[in-house]
Amino acid sequence: MHTFYEFFAGGGMARAGLGSDWQCLFANDISATKGNSYSANWGSDHLAVKDIYDVQARELPGSATMAWGSFPCQDLSLAGDGAGLEGERSGAFWGFWKLMCDLHAEGRKPKMVVLENVFGALTSRDGKDFELIAEAIASQGFLVGAMLIDAIHFLPQSRPRLFIVGVDASLKLPESSHTNTPNPAWHPAAMVRAHNRLTGQAKAAWRWWSVPQQDKPLLTLDRLIEADPQSVKWHSEEETRQLIEMMAPLHRRKVLAAQASKSLRVGTIYKRTRSGVQRAEVRFDGIAGCLRTPGGGSSRQTIMVVHGPNIKSRLISTREAARLMGLPDHYKLPEKYNEAYHLLGDGVVVPVVEHLSHHLLLPIVKLNQPVSHQRNRPSRAA
Repeated sequence: MHTFYEFFAGGGMARAGLGSDWQCLFANDISATKGNSYSANWGSDHLAVKDIYDVQARELPGSATMAWGSFPCQDLSLAGDGAGLEGERSGAFWGFWKLMCDLHAEGRKPKMVVLENVFGALTSRDGKDFELIAEAIASQGFLVGAMLIDAIHFLPQSRPRLFIVGVDASLKLPESSHTNTPNPAWHPAAMVRAHNRLTGQAKAAWRWWSVPQQDKPLLTLDRLIEADPQSVKWHSEEETRQLIEMMAPLHRRKVLAAQASKSLRVGTIYKRTRSGVQRAEVRFDGIAGCLRTPGGGSSRQTIMVVHGPNIKSRLISTREAARLMGLPDHYKLPEKYNEAYHLLGDGVVVPVVEHLSHHLLLPIVKLNQPVSHQRNRPSRAA
């Protein structure tokens, strides 16, 4: 079994995606609330709940195969304040990277590092933050590359995320792990531009990591909806009517079209401010909008169920949100709605991690495993 450290662990969704092929040696998150969820699902023996800057290399046991870090996105997000890696929250990356450098100095550098963040990490501060990350990874003897993977290829949620992967330069790479040129499926134009801005060691260390596209049948939103949710209640008729009145004509027509279909249609709604007016915007394409943490101007996602003339609405339930992140129904969620929604909105999509592990991380690890020696056979008597 291969080993890993999980930083900015949240509720352990990266761990859920890595599955039984990987053993977690150490996990860390600054949030006591998230730590409680992690402990409830994975135990607390190897969990340290504290600021990453307070974690010391001596606390990390052994020599892990990989370090995973889903570091905070707020200062890198397109909707953020633009502080980037100089911000208080996203700047926590440097606390993580100091640990990687300390492990390297002790001869315990992980063979791989994986960083997960929002698409804005490619472009924040005109691409300077991505350059700094790539330079930091390359400076410690890693090859470096990135992929933009949208959860929509695995689950009915639109959730593009950036995965930056560093691999020790001494390791052999399977031919399937990378391509000579960017693959449009994982390397959009913004990433090509980010790559072109790199110089020196980071440019030389760059690899176009690649994985096959997901080929399993896709679920639609209606398959994940709870018939009798426990964490939320249905809106009153008046509340649903007010929601429709908040819609611009385009979105009201979407509701009318859903009614005209006469089949059961499930849509999702976000409230957004347009030209100073709060609007309710609905989609009925079988895909949920990106789950976001309830704060910083983001609203919680609303479900609208239309069946002919009948229209009902309510907040998305915490279990439905968990299903949109690929978590099994036995995963234990916080009892308080906002705590559960925040935990999930900050998380990484489980099947995406699973796909990345199966098609990139594990093939690299397995190719570089020592060849087991055959047992010495006893010599036959003359």
